[in-house]
Amino acid sequence: MGEELNNSVGDASVDKKGETVDDGVQYYRMEDIRKHNMSTDTWLVIHNKIYDITKFLEEHPGGEEVLLEQAGSDATESFEDVGHSIDARDMLEQYYVGDLHMDDRHKVKENKPTSRPEDSKSSWMTWLIPAIAATAVGLMYRFYAEHRSS
Repeated sequence: MGEELNNSVGDASVDKKGETVDDGVQYYRMEDIRKHNMSTDTWLVIHNKIYDITKFLEEHPGGEEVLLEQAGSDATESFEDVGHSIDARDMLEQYYVGDLHMDDRHKVKENKPTSRPEDSKSSWMTWLIPAIAATAVGLMYRFYAEHRSS
């Protein structure tokens, strides 16, 4: 399924399921991960790490269906949208099998616009200007109401 990343690595072993480099980490391609999409063999990618959660399916508090919907794919967004606890994140480690191959990782950093100082300035301006305007309107109304009743 996989190929070795570095053929000159002396102490690294290559598993039939993935690639190993000298740091001992198994690297898997998305095409290999997609094959693990059944209830008897369920893998997920979360933050470029691969987890075999087959034994956890029945224990998942949200039900196994939500995990099977994501089986064999990148479930990072779904995992983060739910807002898992620190305990849930720590629990993932026992199901860790390897990392997503570098060529299959999303280039999130390149697609994200960098925050510039003027961006943060404009963000506080978006609430400050309406707040000042609302205060001014309130003061004008109060002044008008006081003079009208006199």
